[in-house]
Amino acid sequence: MNMYLIGALVFWLVAWALNVWLSNLKPTRLTKLLVPVIFGITLLVIWEWVVRGLEVKAVLLPPPTMIGVAFVSNIPTLWADFIQTFVKGALSGYFIGCGAAFATAVAIDRSPFLQKGLLPVGNFVAALPIIGMAPILVMWFGFGWQSKAAVVVIMVFFPMLVNTVQGMQAQTSMQRDLMRTYAASYPQKLLKLRLPAAAPFIFNGLKISTTLALIGAIVAEFFGSPTVGMGFRISTEVGRLALDMVWAEIVVAAIAGSAFYGVVALLEKATTFWHPSQRG
Repeated sequence: MNMYLIGALVFWLVAWALNVWLSNLKPTRLTKLLVPVIFGITLLVIWEWVVRGLEVKAVLLPPPTMIGVAFVSNIPTLWADFIQTFVKGALSGYFIGCGAAFATAVAIDRSPFLQKGLLPVGNFVAALPIIGMAPILVMWFGFGWQSKAAVVVIMVFFPMLVNTVQGMQAQTSMQRDLMRTYAASYPQKLLKLRLPAAAPFIFNGLKISTTLALIGAIVAEFFGSPTVGMGFRISTEVGRLALDMVWAEIVVAAIAGSAFYGVVALLEKATTFWHPSQRG
């Protein structure tokens, strides 16, 4: 058997035994960090050695070291793509879409007519394939970041809307009766009861939308963009069979998406620490 394959098998067995041992220890911050780190390093090492052991062509699946070299060698290009896709397209669409969805959810909660009439339409629009909407929006808004932001708005609007509306209805009948007993106005009910009860649902919609925003911006760039952006770079480098650069862009997207999700999760912990869902 190829030495690379034997090494991959031995490394996997050792890493597996180490992770099992760490998992059986008393949970600490260090063990909670080491287990996923060791698991991730194991995947990368096995990927590297299996690709080299089976002599897989780089045009099909480059090893992690080749991807790392492409990443380091093209940092200015990757940074420009990140700014174009994530900062301009994904973030702007995320804030516009989530903000509009939140305002719409408040209006739906206030009006039974909108609740019965708008939500079914929203579910229908949410089912539309983004792969079909993206080229239309690119034609409407041009090849700049504005069309990518429009795609992101459509992708994040309805998940955020549905989660917020559901959260607005999460109070118990006793809580609602208590607010009626106090003769509370709707703004008072909204600020003191409905929004606090809906906070976990709102943040759930925000966290779901973090990944949808980046996916939407990248997909939209496949249908037209200036000569910069993650989607543009991926489609161009695939045509040139430069799979190492494609994977480098995927690494940037994964890091950006994970960091974005983590920031929203930390914000949730900081603002809803009082909620039972955050108290374990």
